[in-house]
Amino acid sequence: MERLREVPVGALPPARLTPVIGAERAARFEEMAGQARRILGGRVVMNVNSTAVGGGVAEMLQTLLGYLRGAGLDARWTVLGGNPDFFTITKRIHNRIHGSPGDGGALGAGENEIFRTTTTENAAELLAMVERGDFVLLHDPQTAGLVEPLKQAGAIVAWRSHIGCDEPNEWSEAAWEFLRPYLADVDAYVFSREGYAPSWLDRARLWIIPPSIDPFAPKNVPLPQRTISRILAYTGVLRGDVVSTPIHFERRDGTVGRLDRHADILQTGPPPPNDAPLVVQVSRWDRLKDMQGVMESFAAHVAGATSAHLLLVGPNVSGVTDDPEGGLVLRECMERWQQLPHSRRSRIHLACIPTADVDENAVIVNAIQRHATIVTQKSLAEGFGLTVAEAMWKRRPVVASRVGGISDQITHGENGILVDDPSDLATFGDALRGILADPAAARRLGRNAALQARDFFLGDRHLSQYAEMIASLLGGEIEPNPPPHRRPGGTKRRPPGPSPDVTQP
Repeated sequence: MERLREVPVGALPPARLTPVIGAERAARFEEMAGQARRILGGRVVMNVNSTAVGGGVAEMLQTLLGYLRGAGLDARWTVLGGNPDFFTITKRIHNRIHGSPGDGGALGAGENEIFRTTTTENAAELLAMVERGDFVLLHDPQTAGLVEPLKQAGAIVAWRSHIGCDEPNEWSEAAWEFLRPYLADVDAYVFSREGYAPSWLDRARLWIIPPSIDPFAPKNVPLPQRTISRILAYTGVLRGDVVSTPIHFERRDGTVGRLDRHADILQTGPPPPNDAPLVVQVSRWDRLKDMQGVMESFAAHVAGATSAHLLLVGPNVSGVTDDPEGGLVLRECMERWQQLPHSRRSRIHLACIPTADVDENAVIVNAIQRHATIVTQKSLAEGFGLTVAEAMWKRRPVVASRVGGISDQITHGENGILVDDPSDLATFGDALRGILADPAAARRLGRNAALQARDFFLGDRHLSQYAEMIASLLGGEIEPNPPPHRRPGGTKRRPPGPSPDVTQP
């Protein structure tokens, strides 16, 4: 069994957001940070999740906690350990909270014993880092078993679920019944959407806090077109000359990194040419992300009618320890790709990008998304879908399923395209063809998308909502930096929209 470990967190100056969010909004955020420091009074803010790489939660923590440390708060991050049996169970729970049966396995007494034993062992190590009165934010099902020992030690505990489903069913209800006993004593529940909270949950303890992206993270920072082309040629994603000059990039901590690793790519013939229209989906190799469905739709409805190529991008599956199904889903996609006619197969490329270096992985994804003609997210279920916000920030037109948090980000026809039924491959393909045939519409969607991401999905809004929640739990009060989303249970203010001095992206 892997052991619980602490993830180093560097400090990031919150002031660097000012050119993006504007002086007025930045000043509100700075005032909020000062209030939070006074209320916390030196307490630790500990975050716990199940992986330091792969997936939106790890990516958010890398930068959000950096901003907290830069603002003078003692923010820390630990990753719990577990064996394959534990992560098979938590993946099963994850899928079922999304309303999917997953692997069809049990969630009975035996699974409860493995879950409780693993989290108890993690808690014994975590309690050496947490003192009475510290605030602990636990992320997702893997951490639910930590609630009881942390509360007994006198910590203030919030549990955040980044996942959920639009319509509860027998699978989601079974998963919540498994988790319910572990979550009874939390001080606050945090969800990205109010509809994701199960019916039995105490609404007085419910907070709705959507996630965010960092515009200065290696995954989102602007890249010159020449650098984009060099990165994609070097990694093997696009056709091009690979030059001997090293490709450098700026890391999260401000130091300089170098691109050293290549992507593992399944394709027939050479990579796409640099000038070919490129449809891209970047996500985990997860059935709920439906990479295979994107491939089927493109092969049947796009490849024969356009000159576009499809690039399906996921992580190197050996680098994501908390997702035991990743390798299996990738193999299923590869097998289906091999069954396609050669004329279709030659236009579809499956890429596994390296995860050994988090910042290197991020800059590769950044280059891929910025080069894309269209970014898709054809999820069957989605907690929120940060890849959507990332693509919107980069002015990419997005074609996505109208599921979960994706529909909170995209207004159909205004800043992206939503497909009502993610299983409707023909309609999804029609949407792709429509944007490929209308570059002016693509540019309009991209411009509007960037404004939407700036106004609603950056870190100052996210952290302000966390600060308001923490202050409430500690008996204090913070004047909120008005977020655009409705607060829990109708008890908090419905804040106004973004401030008028915000700089256009």
